[in-house]
Amino acid sequence: MEKNSASSRSGTRQTQFDAVELEILWKRLISVVDEAAAAFVRTCFSTLVRDGNDFAIVLTDAQGRSLAQSAMSLPGFIGCLPATVRHFLAKYPPETIKPGDVFITNDPWKGSGHVHDVTTVTPIFLEGKLVAFGAVVSHLPDIGGKLRSNSSREIYEEGLQIPLMKLLDDGKPNEVLIDMITQNIRVPEQGMGDIWAQVAACRMMADRLRAPLEKVDLAALGAEVRRRSEQAMREAIRALPDGVYTSTVQHDGFEEPIIIRCKLTVDGDRIDIDYTGTSPQLPRALNVVPIYTFAYTVYGLKALLCPDIPNNEGSFLPITTSAPPGSLLNPTYPAASGGRSAIGHLLPGAVFKALANVLPEKVWASGSPNSSMTMSGEYRGKRYAVVNFLNAGQGATAHRPGFSALSFPANLGNTPVEIMESLAPIRVLRREIRRGSGGKGRQPGGCGISFEFELLPDAPDATASFLMTQLKSPTEGLAGGGSGQPGRLLINGNAVDPTEPRVLRAGDRVLMETAGGGAYGAPE
Repeated sequence: MEKNSASSRSGTRQTQFDAVELEILWKRLISVVDEAAAAFVRTCFSTLVRDGNDFAIVLTDAQGRSLAQSAMSLPGFIGCLPATVRHFLAKYPPETIKPGDVFITNDPWKGSGHVHDVTTVTPIFLEGKLVAFGAVVSHLPDIGGKLRSNSSREIYEEGLQIPLMKLLDDGKPNEVLIDMITQNIRVPEQGMGDIWAQVAACRMMADRLRAPLEKVDLAALGAEVRRRSEQAMREAIRALPDGVYTSTVQHDGFEEPIIIRCKLTVDGDRIDIDYTGTSPQLPRALNVVPIYTFAYTVYGLKALLCPDIPNNEGSFLPITTSAPPGSLLNPTYPAASGGRSAIGHLLPGAVFKALANVLPEKVWASGSPNSSMTMSGEYRGKRYAVVNFLNAGQGATAHRPGFSALSFPANLGNTPVEIMESLAPIRVLRREIRRGSGGKGRQPGGCGISFEFELLPDAPDATASFLMTQLKSPTEGLAGGGSGQPGRLLINGNAVDPTEPRVLRAGDRVLMETAGGGAYGAPE
């Protein structure tokens, strides 16, 4: 393809690119977003970002189509953020947006699936023209309401809801909104600190983009990247035999197990995934809104079919997802969704299982989503609210054992012990690999984690919530491989149901054991 070689002399911006130029410019965009992510991590207040990696930063074009994301971004957030930008554009048309504006929301249906994630979107202008958006989402340490748990029966219990609105209007802070947030969350200095860090990261992104955009037309560059990515994904899909492939995944329920039914239809260069037959929505916090259903379904397909192409809008275009209204994967408002990751993180596994006979050398056996522990209380005159992550065992493939103590499909980090002890009145007794918890097979499943701690002797009562997965339904193996061991939760030696928050008292001991992953192939 012939490039516009006279771009710098004529004052116009380059609109055509050869393969070498495209690669250089693409890497430059990624480096800009990575630099913004590094700034966010350095300036944020909570450990959820610094140690847990529970965030994403994405650059979109002026229409809200994704161009690049930071290397450390969570896969589900990558799929959600561009849609959030488009929701803002629907409410605030481009001609009304000003350089000093910053938008904010935590609407689960228009953000990233639950109220605990707050998204900010910053418009990026060049010579007075709107050319792009920087979008950041991160999990705040607290959003008010009950502690995050599966016991919430509707969204009103889960905390403060922030509709699509402006945090900054022409550079002027929305003081009423800021007062509302600080009044309603338990650790306002951490929560608002993280929000302002999001804004700072996007402003840095805008600054770093000015130099490349002086010579390059971002719309043309984005169109070329999307075109190539879409073409690569469609070629990968065409390599699959046309047909309908199905799978069923079972998960811990309440009165009865949760069922996810996946019907994957390959038709030429398209894939359509239908979740008809999945359990109905629940009066519990495990519901998964469509934006999150799409994000993790598409991620599973991309990881399986085309892992090396850029993550952008083009690679998602050949794929659609659907679920019946009122189902677990398409709930109606005001459904609770605080624990939606427990179900949403199973969707790549459902896709893998559906395609196991077609791509036996590529798929993974089932693994367990990560678990978490949330604590709130007051210690030595200071209010605290912390969220700590614990990863689990992942499934094996035909070529290797499953990974131990890993988070998949999210790339969340295991919160360091020192951080846990510095932010809450606990003493960690042990955190170790749960040996033997992976499934038995030709390639064994990965092992989970055993994590035990106690509340300090001088600590007042604390409220604790445990989001744990696969305590009843073990992870499945593939091709004759064995299932992993289920997880469990013990308080003072007694097995307890993690659904309801608990009050911990001084000296109480808690043991969390995460599930092991499934094995691949029958034992030799």
